[in-house]
Amino acid sequence: MLTMLLSIKPMYADKILQGEKLYEFRKIRCKKEVNKILFYATAPQSQIVGEAYIDCVLENTPAQIWKVVKSAAGITRKCFFEYYSKKEVAIAYKLKNVTMYDKPKRLSSYGVAHPPQSYVYVQD
Repeated sequence: MLTMLLSIKPMYADKILQGEKLYEFRKIRCKKEVNKILFYATAPQSQIVGEAYIDCVLENTPAQIWKVVKSAAGITRKCFFEYYSKKEVAIAYKLKNVTMYDKPKRLSSYGVAHPPQSYVYVQD
């Protein structure tokens, strides 16, 4: 099983962990097939706060993706389309089995020295 560690703003990490945001959006699909995502909440938290398995990966135009995800996106339509401004393709990782860690973890727990700009593959 391959896992990716994603840097994510704390407010979005909270929405995922609370079940309000069922998709994680990215502009670029990772090159390798991954089964699981670890969520690194960026500053000021700067900790790995939870994880989720990937149910499926949606890849299409932003307009087509929005039609599918809008009720569970956890973000506004405006925010979604601003994020994908000038992009022809949107990536949406549908999440399942989301787990919030009782005790957040450090990057060093996974052999990572610095927060990834987007994502990094880790051994779980």
